[in-house]
Order: sequence, then C-alpha cells, then structure tokens
Amino acid sequence: MAKLDGKRIAILATHGFEFSELDTPRTKLKEMGAEVDVISPESGEIRGWQGDDWGDTIPVDRTLEEAEAGDYDALVIPGGQINPDLLRVNDRAVGMVRAFFEQKKPLAAICHGPWMLIEADVVRGREATSYKSIRTDMKNAGAEWTDAPVVCHQALITSRHPGDLGAFVDKIAEEVIEGRHEDRRIA
Repeated sequence: MAKLDGKRIAILATHGFEFSELDTPRTKLKEMGAEVDVISPESGEIRGWQGDDWGDTIPVDRTLEEAEAGDYDALVIPGGQINPDLLRVNDRAVGMVRAFFEQKKPLAAICHGPWMLIEADVVRGREATSYKSIRTDMKNAGAEWTDAPVVCHQALITSRHPGDLGAFVDKIAEEVIEGRHEDRRIA
C-alpha cells in the first residue's frame, strides 16, 4: 500500500455527492497516511446521495473561502449528478479545479465529477473517462474519451463509477507520490 505520510489531499464536494465516491477515497487515502480535507462552498455538513435517495452527511473540514490549491498535493472530485452540477456554477469551485491543473498537481474526478473538468476547460486533448451519460459532454469538450476503469493523462485521473473506486484510489495515491507533472500544459 502506498505511503502518503505528509501529503495533503482535498476533496471538493457539496450536497448531492455520491456517498461512496467521497467516503471511499477519504477513508482509503487517510489509511495510507494522507491528511484529507473535505472542502465545500458551505460549512457544517453536506449530505450525500446513496442509491435512489439522500444518504448520510459528512462534515466539511474547510470552506472554499478558507482553502487554496497551494495548501494541497491533490484534488479529488466525487460524482453524483447533483454535486458537480451545483459546483460547476460556482466560480470559486471552478477556479480551484483550474488552479490544481495549472499547478500541475494530481487532479482526480469520478462518475459525473468530470463535469467540473469540462467547466474548468482542462480535458481538451487529454485521454479521460466518465460516467457513460456524460461521454458526449466529455467528447464535446475535447477529451479523448475511453471506456476504462481508470484513465490517467499527466496526473489528470478519471474513472467511470463506484465500481472503479479501487483502481481510482490506487491511481490517486500513485500520482500523489509521483508529484507534479511539469510537462502538463493547457491544450
């Protein structure tokens, strides 16, 4: 198992995140030694989505106002249809995604989370995947979309759905250990 001691990872989410897509990376990355903060536009708690209804809440560690990309080694964006749809209209949230990309740090999104990558305009010319229902959105944004459990292009990590969480978290850990990708440029 990868050792992430001394590494700080941010998870960007709001209400309506797919519960497993936030909880599994948060738990596993902490088990590997990382400090993991849930960052949200609101303070307090955010409610996840489980199955076909609202699920449990997760505490917010820092608000978007309190967090900066420079404080972290990587950013994770869980899916769920509601979560990224609410976040992609928040300029500060989109700016944070863009900042991680520009700072050449690992940036990971799963399921519908890649909507945030589209909004930040960081998928053009890059290999990526997503939940199948947003495949056309990804292609229209310039991604070279492929149907695979995890796709990584210069530390831009994407996965399709909760069934891919094992590969997704492993790839995040690998890329965090590897560090910044100095050759990553905006397409």
